[in-house]
Amino acid sequence: MEGTRTSGARGAARAAGRSAGRSSARAEAPGGTAEPRRTGPLIVTEDLALLDDLLRLCAAAGVEPEVHHRVPERRASWTDPPLVLVGDDAAARCRAAARRPGVVLVGREQDDPGVWRLAVEAGAECVLRLPEAESVLVDRIADAAEGVGRQALTVGVVGGRGGAGASTLACGLALAAARTGRRTLLVDGDPLGGGLDVLLGGEREDGRRWPDFAASKGRLAGGALEESLPAVRGVRVLSWGREPAAPVPPEAVRSVLAAARRRGGIVVVDLPRGTDEAAAEALAQLDLGLLVVPGELRAVAAAHRVASILGMVVRDLRAVVRGPYAAGLDERWVADALRLPLAGELPYDPGIVADQDAGVPPGAEPRGALGRFCAAFWDRALAPGGAA
Repeated sequence: MEGTRTSGARGAARAAGRSAGRSSARAEAPGGTAEPRRTGPLIVTEDLALLDDLLRLCAAAGVEPEVHHRVPERRASWTDPPLVLVGDDAAARCRAAARRPGVVLVGREQDDPGVWRLAVEAGAECVLRLPEAESVLVDRIADAAEGVGRQALTVGVVGGRGGAGASTLACGLALAAARTGRRTLLVDGDPLGGGLDVLLGGEREDGRRWPDFAASKGRLAGGALEESLPAVRGVRVLSWGREPAAPVPPEAVRSVLAAARRRGGIVVVDLPRGTDEAAAEALAQLDLGLLVVPGELRAVAAAHRVASILGMVVRDLRAVVRGPYAAGLDERWVADALRLPLAGELPYDPGIVADQDAGVPPGAEPRGALGRFCAAFWDRALAPGGAA
């Protein structure tokens, strides 16, 4: 067993065969095809039953581990893997190993009072007990293999009333974010909105759309998701197909957005005004919500109802006020009437409609009113300690 890859090992065959039945999280590429195996953790244990469990969980995470029964003699074999899983039977043998991040002590004994002493001696960051921690461990293995760091800053855009310009702002924000050189995903959360790929001029680009993810559940690989989506002007876009499709279940929305956020950068979500279960899943993953409100009394009244619903889910909701204004109104009055912080005033730009007719996406021109607004927004949001 010392120093072997598991692809040809006796335990791996059994593990792969049982992974679907004993773990709720599976790493699959969009469309249900298996994602290519990635470099996985180092496993240190002589407990064959525990090893069998760990191989199964690695298979569920879509990674291939390396197995040793003691600290490898070759230093790089200990320090290079993204994660080290030390069985509680092997903790004492890891005392002299070089200290490194990403060491997890794993076992199955629930009432061992000395487990934390063993964890400290082995340099482990935490202790996980199976089977209770199986889903946590699958996520930890997959995150480590994928190189997950800080999650993406996720901004949702919602119209205070129909035609408020939420989709226009969402596209402008995504294009401005891409111009900063950051990884950017634009997610169309409104199945009745006509398609953000159309608004960006990318409806003919190859890639997957929301209906392709309707059966998704558990964990999706962030890299596989991103690479499957159409790329338009430096932005990966998840939109709706042209054909009528069944609604995407809430659990699929949860899986897709979690995968989109996992690789960092910026995620912009264009959301419907209604809050069904799928929309609620999207709202729950936002870092910041922007409510777009035209400067007119009826729009403010409609936006007040939307804000009261969103405020129960979105922890940071702010108003973006759009001119022109009715008599006596300005951006501060509108934000105060909604009892929301003001994220900014979006100047009226009559040229946006003409640009769209000419095939120019909203916000594509950095010097236009929308482009300047979005650039200023990201300058504030991406500043140290800032969220707009």
